Amino acid sequence: MSEGHSTYTPKTGFGRWFDARMPLPRLVYDSFVAYPVPRNLNYAWTFGGILSIMLVAQILTGIVLAMHYTADTNLAFGSVEKIMRDVNSGWLLRYMHSNGASFFFVAVYIHIFRGLYYGSYKAPRELLWILGCIIYLLMMATGFMGYVLPWGQMSFWGATVITGFFSAIPLVGDWIQQLLLGGFAVDNPTLNRFFALHYLLPFMIAGVVVLHIWALHVVGQSNPTGIEVKSKTDTVAFTPYATIKDAFGMIVFLFFFAYFVFYLPNYLGHPDNYIVANPLKTPAHIVPEWYFLPFYAILRAITFNVGPINSKLGGVLCMFGAIVMLFLVPWLDTSKVRSAVYRPWYKLFFWLFVADAILLGWLGSQPAEGSYVFMAQM
Repeated sequence: MSEGHSTYTPKTGFGRWFDARMPLPRLVYDSFVAYPVPRNLNYAWTFGGILSIMLVAQILTGIVLAMHYTADTNLAFGSVEKIMRDVNSGWLLRYMHSNGASFFFVAVYIHIFRGLYYGSYKAPRELLWILGCIIYLLMMATGFMGYVLPWGQMSFWGATVITGFFSAIPLVGDWIQQLLLGGFAVDNPTLNRFFALHYLLPFMIAGVVVLHIWALHVVGQSNPTGIEVKSKTDTVAFTPYATIKDAFGMIVFLFFFAYFVFYLPNYLGHPDNYIVANPLKTPAHIVPEWYFLPFYAILRAITFNVGPINSKLGGVLCMFGAIVMLFLVPWLDTSKVRSAVYRPWYKLFFWLFVADAILLGWLGSQPAEGSYVFMAQM
C-alpha cells in the first residue's frame, strides 16, 4: 500500500517552482489526499485523527494557560483562580484543557483496544505499535505532571504518594525520587520541574506522533479482517472517503467533549483539588485522575512480601510490568491470525480483559481497604 509514484501535479507556475525546491504540498497530498486506505475501515479507525486534533487543542490551550500560570507553591492555586475569574475566556480555556486531557485518554484507550482487538500490532507493524506505546507513556507522564500544577490537595498528595513509590526501587530509587522532587519533599522545586516538563513533553509527543504516522504510511493501514490489501481495488483514496468518516466521528466526539466542558466541567475532577494544598492535612482518600486508576489499583493490590521483594517494590514492579506488557504484545501473540473476528477464544479473553480494566479502574477509586484490595488482587 505504501508503494507507488506520486500523482500530485502542481497547477501553477509558483506551485511547480515551490514543489521543485520543497515538495511540502506533494507530501501533504500523497499523505492525506491520495493515500490509499482499505475500503472496509470502520469508525474505530477514526480515533487516530481524533487524537491528532485533541493533541493540537491541548498544546494550544496549554500555551495560553501557561502565559497566566505561576509555578510557585504560594501563588499557583491563586493563579488558577485568576485564570478562571479574571482572564478573558480563561474559564473556557481551563475547562477545555482539563476535560481535554480526560477525553484525550478516552480516545487513546479506544485506539489501543482497537489495535488489540484487530491485531494491528502484528508484523509488519511492530514498530508502529512500539511508537504508539511510547506516545502512551509520554501521555501518562504529561497527565500526571499536569494534575499537580493546580496545587490543590489532591495535586500535592497525589504527587507525594506517587513519587514516594520510586523510593522502593533498589539502589537508584532514592536518587530518582530526589531528582523528581528537587529535594526531599514535594515543594517549590517539584512544582517548577513538573511545570517545565508538562510544557515540554507535549512537543515530544508531537514528534513521536510524526514518526508514528510515518511508520503507518510505510507499512499501510490494517483493517478489520486482518487480511493485507492485495490490490488497488481493495482500497480507496483517503480523501474524501476516509476524511468524511473521520469528520463524522470527530463531530460526535466533540459533541460529548463540548457537553462536558459546558455542562459538566468539574465532573471528572476531584472535589479536594478545589482546596489549596496543605502539607499538614492529608485527605482521607488519595486518588489519581481516572485514567490512572487501573494502574493505581494494581499498585495498591500488592500487600505482601515475596522473598526479598517487599510489598511496596512488588506493587511498583506489577504496575510497571503491566505497562511493559503492552510493548511485548507483538511477540507474545504468536497466532498467524490477526483479527479477533476470526479468533473466538481471543475475542472472549479480549472482552474479559476490557471488563477487568474497567473493574480495576473502579477498585482504584475506592479506599485501599477490605474487599476492594482483595478484589484487586484477584
